[in-house]
Amino acid sequence: MQYLQAILIVIVSLSCMALVSDGANTMSEISEAEVRAEITNWIDDNWDPDQTVGKWWQMLADARFAHTMLPVEAGGRGWNRTLSHVVLSVIAEKNVLGPPTGLGMMLAAPTIAAHGTEEQIEEFVPKILNGEHAWCQLFSEPGAGSDLAGLQCKAERDGDEWIINGQKVWTSGGQIADMGMLIARTDPDLPKHQGISYFAFNMKQKNVEVRPLTEMTGRALFNEVFITDGRVANDSIIGGKSNGWRVANATLMFERSHLGSGVIPVPTAVAGSIAGQLDRRVGDLVSASRRSGGGGSVAIGSRLFDQLLELSKKLGKDKNPVIRDEMMKLHSLVEVNRLNMVRAKTSADKTGAEGNIGKLMMSELYRQFREVGNMVIGPDGMLAGQEVAHGDWVHEVTVFSPAPSIYGGTDQVQRNIIGERILGLPKEPGHPKETPFVELPKN
Repeated sequence: MQYLQAILIVIVSLSCMALVSDGANTMSEISEAEVRAEITNWIDDNWDPDQTVGKWWQMLADARFAHTMLPVEAGGRGWNRTLSHVVLSVIAEKNVLGPPTGLGMMLAAPTIAAHGTEEQIEEFVPKILNGEHAWCQLFSEPGAGSDLAGLQCKAERDGDEWIINGQKVWTSGGQIADMGMLIARTDPDLPKHQGISYFAFNMKQKNVEVRPLTEMTGRALFNEVFITDGRVANDSIIGGKSNGWRVANATLMFERSHLGSGVIPVPTAVAGSIAGQLDRRVGDLVSASRRSGGGGSVAIGSRLFDQLLELSKKLGKDKNPVIRDEMMKLHSLVEVNRLNMVRAKTSADKTGAEGNIGKLMMSELYRQFREVGNMVIGPDGMLAGQEVAHGDWVHEVTVFSPAPSIYGGTDQVQRNIIGERILGLPKEPGHPKETPFVELPKN
């Protein structure tokens, strides 16, 4: 593990050197100071704690502050991640409700903006930006996880519609999703990577059953989904028929880039019509978020490191030479990951593996925050979070830490992608790519 960590630091640190020479030439024309001033003034002019979530989110969308990294034609501003983080930082400082979150914002909107038609962008993206629709990701199946292209969910043409039959699993947010990013096999006679199509799928139909899966955190983040004769319009295919593998890879790259980039925690609400929060008062949700600390999994990054540093001082562990050494290693990892994501958005000199590296780094950061956090709190690490006087978040990180190395593509998948597609290493032996899917052994 330490060897892998050292390799990642060297690879990413070398690539981050491009920041010095290329960063200034590739940044957006608008400066961080100008972005900060604009969003600050806008919030001062428009924030009202008595308005509804739906109205506030619509105002954010109309001002193009809901998802500033989207292109202008899709309702964004075309800004890079650094400038987008400035917007979220001001929202956090002002303690106002942030934009909608979830897979619609993170994955569906950028994927549709990149591969959808003008009509599809107009139909689907605005309802993501204003929080009207929540989305889920209908990719993985019981027999198609790491080998996602082996999926067997079937789509059969019926006039202007497709009939969908199959099972999906590990579907985050499926129980509150209005729409789903569905990949299904539309042509089994083609090779397995070529016969897949990507649909914008309506989850609110009677032929869709969602069953929550409770994990060891006590929450049900994931679900299994059963689709029996579900229907989706032909004009809801994103990227064209049998081009779904290409579109799905774009979604996965958006996911890996986001997961590896770190987040800025802001007060927010749950998007979509099923969660029932669009008519709630924004001031109530901000207050609830402040009292609960936001809930959900702990955000990994520089803010959490500062929190760990303060905790070590409070518990008198900051003078321990072993803990100080591990804290310094952790700080280096946090900074290297941050710089890699900045470089990925500001430099034209890319390897193509930035998202995969970021995903690997996030998995490693969760593991290291777990290890160092438990070193700091000592024997209290054997207790549940609510049973300790200090550092209850360490327990949350500990029980959640195995998940990031699995979802969004396992660490092993990320290494395979880097090895095969970036470093040119040979693939593992298998059936020829041209083999029709129907001729491949199943399960």
